[in-house]
Amino acid sequence: MDKKIIVGPSLLAADFSILKEEIGRAEEAGADFLHCDIMDGHFVPNISFGPSIVKDIRKTTELILDVHLMIEEPQKYLNKFIDAGSDIITVHIETLKEPRKILEDIKSAGLKAGISLNPETPAESLKEVLDIADMILVMTVHPGFGGQGFIEECLPKIEKIKAMFDGDLEVDGGINYKTAQMAVKAGINMIVAGTHLFNSKNMSEDIRKIQCLKK
Repeated sequence: MDKKIIVGPSLLAADFSILKEEIGRAEEAGADFLHCDIMDGHFVPNISFGPSIVKDIRKTTELILDVHLMIEEPQKYLNKFIDAGSDIITVHIETLKEPRKILEDIKSAGLKAGISLNPETPAESLKEVLDIADMILVMTVHPGFGGQGFIEECLPKIEKIKAMFDGDLEVDGGINYKTAQMAVKAGINMIVAGTHLFNSKNMSEDIRKIQCLKK
């Protein structure tokens, strides 16, 4: 049975000067979860925010916090993000020497464990963690900055992962209604959208349209 399509606005695209209000706007618009992009300036060419901000976000919302660690040493900071109130923690396969261990550590803390891969990373790189991951995040842009264009060449990889994996499949990067349609058709059930939603004149309608997509 196909999973329900759920939508998470990416807070990277929010106005941080009024972050509490932006989170409230996403909640009122019907968001299923919030996506937090954590960037260290090393693994990706940008810096965003750390566990203290995630902790503050946790105080303002009961929505699921989907925390995406785009950092070189995720194990080093894992406990800080667990303690901050994350519900899902996703780490990048490209950064991990012991991918199973960190996923086990996330799960043993009672969180859902996700594994992510960049556009150029093949689906085969995930083989040793397919049985333990709760979620796989396929990046459809090169991570680091919002507002990039969707890389359609990633769609066959999504289809390949879908054939190997029975858990949640998430996509992030260049998502609007048109590209969300493509991703859902390829097998995605969790949609992350930043610029498209936070710049929307009617976030509620745009979220609902994606949630109603059919595979």
